[in-house]
Amino acid sequence: MKYRKLGNTGLIVSEVALGTMQFGGRMNMGNLGQDETTRMVKVALDRGINFIDTADVYSLGESETLVGNALKGVRQEIVLATKVRLPMGGNFNRSGATRVNILREVEGSLQRLQTDYIDLYQVHGWDSNTPLEETLRTLDDLVRQGKVRYIGLSNLMSWQAATAIMFQERLGLEKYVTAQMYYSLVGRGLEYEFQSFAEYHNIGILVWSPLAGGFLTGKYSRTNPSPAGTRFAEAGSFVPFDKEMGYRVIETLKEVASRSNASPARVALSWVLGRSAVSSVIIAARKVEQLEDNIAAVDLQLSEEHIQLLDAASDPGIPYPKWMVLQLDTAEDPRPKILYPERYANGGLWKDLREARKSA
Repeated sequence: MKYRKLGNTGLIVSEVALGTMQFGGRMNMGNLGQDETTRMVKVALDRGINFIDTADVYSLGESETLVGNALKGVRQEIVLATKVRLPMGGNFNRSGATRVNILREVEGSLQRLQTDYIDLYQVHGWDSNTPLEETLRTLDDLVRQGKVRYIGLSNLMSWQAATAIMFQERLGLEKYVTAQMYYSLVGRGLEYEFQSFAEYHNIGILVWSPLAGGFLTGKYSRTNPSPAGTRFAEAGSFVPFDKEMGYRVIETLKEVASRSNASPARVALSWVLGRSAVSSVIIAARKVEQLEDNIAAVDLQLSEEHIQLLDAASDPGIPYPKWMVLQLDTAEDPRPKILYPERYANGGLWKDLREARKSA
């Protein structure tokens, strides 16, 4: 196993974290029971994983309960993360990032996980119905009380995350150290703005669904879009993406996998591990052999040629305003070429869109 720092903290976590959405039977995402959960956790720990990510909403608390049971005797040795914000019952006040709901749910998570503290407590998404300051002050209180060590955000847009950081800095509150976000070869929207935001603020990205809900395992093709026994066959697409582009990526994945003597899943995970600002990549498997293969991605070093092939096959294009930012900041401003000549050794980070006009 290889390890990295958790964002801008001194805490060290494994490059891959064990995801737990497949534990429990209320979400149709794996339906693994206690024996299978305990076995998966043991395999993960034996392979050097020290980071486990769950959420109160996964199977409505059942996942946390199963994980808590599986961690008896070893809880102090691992970094344990969970989340709050999504509905946990029919009562509308059992939802959201309100002070009432966060304080209630953190107690529920602590009880189910059989621990007296949570290493990383994450807000599962933006809450447009609750004042942001209320959420942030409540999270700060939990850190001061010792129930939570660090806090993180998840599934926010760049402006939302930036606004939260601004509030935390201005009010002297505990700051977010991580951002759990979706990122994969068929879902590169994180690169538009959020990745740059995370780098600027030293926030570690925790990648969820790096295999796009299992699509990037190589089991799927144009002629066999939903093989029997797969997540797509049982629950449909977990994340949206352009299917034609997806099949193009799959073809390239298989080509690179064949050249690298690795599975397509391992190649896809290795690609994500190589992206900037990533602290850890969350893997979730329903079978031990799948988990073992996913873990092996940390030892797969893709060549520059292979990375370029994958980048080209999955290229989503660059939307405005990012292309203008790059144009002005790296192509037209002469200072970076003087300050960072190594960045321009192979032609630069950005092809000058106005070059043709200049030479005309």
